[in-house]
Amino acid sequence: MNQGDKLQKGLKTRHLTMIAFGGSIGAGLFVGSGAIIQITGPAAVFTALMAGILVILVMRMLGEMVVAKPSLGSFSDYAREALGNWAGFTVGWLYWYFWVIVIAVEAIAGAAILRAWLFPDASLWALNLILLIVLTITNLFSVKAFGEFEYWFSLIKIVAIVLFLGIGGAYVLGLLPGTTMDFSNLTAHGGFTPLGSAAVFIAVATIIFSFVGSEIVTIAAAESAESEKAVVKAVNSVIVRIMMFYVGSVFLIVAIVPWNDSKALTNPYVGALKVIGIPGADMIMNLVVVTAVLSCLNSGIYTASRMLFALGDKGDAPKWMLDVTKRGVPLKAILTCTIFGFISVIMAFISPDKVFQFLLNSSGAIALFVYLLIAISQLRLRKKIERETPERLKLRMWAYPYLTIGSIMAMTAIIGSMAFNSATRSQLILSLLSAVVVVLLYVIKTNIERKKLTNADVVENDLSKIDVKIE
Repeated sequence: MNQGDKLQKGLKTRHLTMIAFGGSIGAGLFVGSGAIIQITGPAAVFTALMAGILVILVMRMLGEMVVAKPSLGSFSDYAREALGNWAGFTVGWLYWYFWVIVIAVEAIAGAAILRAWLFPDASLWALNLILLIVLTITNLFSVKAFGEFEYWFSLIKIVAIVLFLGIGGAYVLGLLPGTTMDFSNLTAHGGFTPLGSAAVFIAVATIIFSFVGSEIVTIAAAESAESEKAVVKAVNSVIVRIMMFYVGSVFLIVAIVPWNDSKALTNPYVGALKVIGIPGADMIMNLVVVTAVLSCLNSGIYTASRMLFALGDKGDAPKWMLDVTKRGVPLKAILTCTIFGFISVIMAFISPDKVFQFLLNSSGAIALFVYLLIAISQLRLRKKIERETPERLKLRMWAYPYLTIGSIMAMTAIIGSMAFNSATRSQLILSLLSAVVVVLLYVIKTNIERKKLTNADVVENDLSKIDVKIE
């Protein structure tokens, strides 16, 4: 490919910064945190803390590799180099599959919220289609357009979280008019761990999927001229982001709202703001949640298409995935992801309890698989980097190799715990099935390529014999 056929470096540091900040703030935080609180009680703050620490460590490992060895396919390429082509193929396609399902989930969630909030007479089909088309066009226009949309989407989410932390913190500390310091909800309804300590650890497998998205910045970095600076900044700031946005806000919710108030925790931020007495809480949080959903949908289309592009670059996806427009946008990769996303949306309407539920469950543990392979890749590549290009280790994993090994053990334990939880068992089984299918596809692909090479050698030998006879 010549330079005009490549992806363009249209993302600025401010875009990547907001992509990093907003990547870990989705509907899973604004809505899903309520479900976690209901299955753990006030101790959900420890569940969020444990999941957050794990994601911080994974991001540190990934950041080390990205800065030392910049790569189009990010962790897919690192898995390939560390473990072999099978690993790069498997990680790339599993991660693509995960985000294609996210596209469908977010489109459905966005349409449902918009209909309930603003368009009660509109068809969910129509709203789904409009959302997918609008954000597909945004991605098709240019990577800078994607960056600008994500910048403002993320800014709205961050401002909302910061305001919530400020107002909620003032409320529980008794700094608002007519309030006194009150943390009684942390223990008043059955204690801090009313459902047992085991529930706190088991729920890590559920909440960790709300954190997925932090790693998007390492993929987007390939389309920025300031990638190294932005990745270092994003990795260094991930601690503050997760501790403030997730752990901090979950703590305030369980301090403000009783953990067993299922109605209030259906939308936990709205429930907390209503307890505080903020007028128009529903309207405010609906706007924020819609923004979070649109942001996640926007990021899903971008991330899935870039992973597909990277797979095409390695020969693991059709070469036509590398076709780009004059603006440097991978047109066919984006449209492919949108089409698969819309097929999943169709399945949600045609067979919500069977086909779509199967798709959801079959991607349920994939993010953990990817994170586990990132850690294993860093464990192996660190030694290679130290040996070959030690000057590139500008960002280092803490306490290597001990924290890396500890992270691998922790993720293995979380994946194993899913088998003992009825709520996550089917997700683990079907996600393992998805992984097996992808590995089998790699084996089939490799065998086909090997046969082609063998046949080509046979033909070449036959032609050589013919040439000898003619002479």
